[in-house]
Amino acid sequence: MDRLDAGDPRWIGGYRLLGRLGEGGMGRVYLARSERGRTVAVKAVKAELARHSDFRRRFAQEITAARRVGAQYTAPVLDADTEAAEPWVATGYIAGPSLAEVVDRDFGPLPENSVRALATGLVKALTAIHGAGLIHRDLKPSNVLITIDGPRVIDFGIARALDATVEPSGGLTRTGAVIGSPGFMSPEQVRGQQVTGGSDVFCLGAVLSYAATGRLPFGTADSGIHALMFRIAEEEPDLSGLSGPLHELIFACLAKDPAHRPTLETLAALTQGEITGTWLPGEVLAQLGRHAVQLLDSEDPEAQSAAFAEGRAGTGGAAPAASTPSPPAAPYPSMPAGPGGYPAGGQPGPYGYPHPGWQGATQPAGPAQAQAHAQAQAQTQQATYQAAYPTGYQTGYQGAPAYPVPAGNRPPPPARSARSLSTPAWALLATCLVWMVADFFVMVSVDSSLGELPESLPPQYHSDFESMKDMTQVMEVFGLFIRLGAVALWTQWFYRVRMNAEAFAPGQIRYAAGMAAGTWFIPFCNLFMPKQIANDIWTATNPPAMPMSWYTMRPRTPHGLLNAWWTLWVIYFCLTFMASWESWYENGSIDGASGSLALGIFASLTGVAAAVLAIIFVIRLTKMQDERIRGRIG
Repeated sequence: MDRLDAGDPRWIGGYRLLGRLGEGGMGRVYLARSERGRTVAVKAVKAELARHSDFRRRFAQEITAARRVGAQYTAPVLDADTEAAEPWVATGYIAGPSLAEVVDRDFGPLPENSVRALATGLVKALTAIHGAGLIHRDLKPSNVLITIDGPRVIDFGIARALDATVEPSGGLTRTGAVIGSPGFMSPEQVRGQQVTGGSDVFCLGAVLSYAATGRLPFGTADSGIHALMFRIAEEEPDLSGLSGPLHELIFACLAKDPAHRPTLETLAALTQGEITGTWLPGEVLAQLGRHAVQLLDSEDPEAQSAAFAEGRAGTGGAAPAASTPSPPAAPYPSMPAGPGGYPAGGQPGPYGYPHPGWQGATQPAGPAQAQAHAQAQAQTQQATYQAAYPTGYQTGYQGAPAYPVPAGNRPPPPARSARSLSTPAWALLATCLVWMVADFFVMVSVDSSLGELPESLPPQYHSDFESMKDMTQVMEVFGLFIRLGAVALWTQWFYRVRMNAEAFAPGQIRYAAGMAAGTWFIPFCNLFMPKQIANDIWTATNPPAMPMSWYTMRPRTPHGLLNAWWTLWVIYFCLTFMASWESWYENGSIDGASGSLALGIFASLTGVAAAVLAIIFVIRLTKMQDERIRGRIG
């Protein structure tokens, strides 16, 4: 949330503004409180839209219909003024991050059980929206807010009011005036056809695919927005990584023809009836707690100004010096203060003192209500930690209480530096690199010598056949021992960094810890499973950094080095396997021997590049983990 600018109003209707939550094509959204203390989100319409009579008419119609939508999985419309100089609408404030923030910035793709629960909530929300005679038209991750009770859909029906501003006859001409969001539009929206409820079903499939895989089913707009729209309208979605019923459900929703998509009634039957229990990973639950704290820390702007002025007066006109925040003095007037200024019988938890800041709750009226609220908050915190540490972690975030470890579970060992393994590992990789360069020149020399004879003759006819064969076999034996040593050190180092990643992000690393070493030796599986583990290790170690997501414009973790190294490694592995199938000196003709040598030469070139990137990968990942252990990042 950003502070109010000098040009922002302090009041809209009967709501005092606390800060700016965001800004979109329709206007600005503010965090506000009503005169009775309820926290709301107020969306103020831009003046250029307010000047359009068609927009005002449609806006009023949509708000009237939106009031009829139930509040279980949506943000309820509480108040509005469509006749004001700048129309506005107030909705219930949802104290939670958007799905885009959870997936692209804070957590990554959600597990399958969370995606299925997400589908349940979104289907119910769309059912309520369609039941009120509305079509969302702009269902996307940033319009889906995540709460402990399930998802909440916002901004439903607003896009239809914007239609009037882009119509050819009398509509506003604005750059980028597209009804919908690139990557989450339906084929009907792309083609400019009539939009029905089936369009929301298509967008639902795109949102679920994004939540499950972390990527858009039709790619990004990096190659141009028109290319993206063409893929949406004509090409099949990329659902790699999905399987089973979830894949079938999403694939059905993404059908090009609206008539071939399932109805909301069908989807309701395919999803679970209600969202029960803890449906989110522990890290996301912790993020919800942080959002609640941000809401509680939102002060009245006038109170902030008065406090600042008082601080300046007490310090001779200078800004008050920064100090450690002290506990609040009697946060509930009707409750007797205990030690430290907190109410009697309660102490602050890991997210601060249990406070009724969720979903517009009111303050406890007395000690009995406050005690009940504190007990409910403690139960929520315990569920959060148990979900965050399913393997038995007893403590998590700073100041967290310890909870019993389930029988048979052991807490993951603390993170330890992998430098003692990484240094010999990359040194041996460097030795492999030198060997591959030498082997490259040996094979080039042999191939050049064999080229002096006719291709139909056996290589044994060459006068230096025995010496060339001996040299090749020496290189093969030498390379075998070097690679065996590199494999042994590599798997130990990989196992260590995988265990460290588990300590950084409990429960978020795919496959058991032993698979970090064993999966390299499983045929076929070693072509993709170690990469999945490496992705998880890299993401858990390296928090979101400089590169920005095109969609949310928020930082995300780069994987360029990891992807480049793995691609070259797989190519080298396959080429080496084919080249070792039959050595050049075992061929019956010089032509066949030259083919084997050419394959080996190309494998060596690829191996050199793969070894260089592997060395960089080992050094960089080890360094990042050391910095994470020392607390410099993360």
